[in-house]
Amino acid sequence: MTKKSEGYAVAYEELQKILEALDQGEVDVDDLSEKVKRAAELIEFCQKRLKDTELQVKRVMQKLEESSTPAEE
Repeated sequence: MTKKSEGYAVAYEELQKILEALDQGEVDVDDLSEKVKRAAELIEFCQKRLKDTELQVKRVMQKLEESSTPAEE
């Protein structure tokens, strides 16, 4: 899995490099399994980060909506 210090952008960039190498046939058969496993880890990390971010944004938006709604008297 990715290190905690790595963010989404770093993981996504590494994933892009792996996919590019696979597309261009630059991956040796002996390394193929390792690269595919790493790509799966990176995809999982990125999906989780996106989902977490989406939930945080929804919470913030909900709080903003609640604070902008006038209180009933």
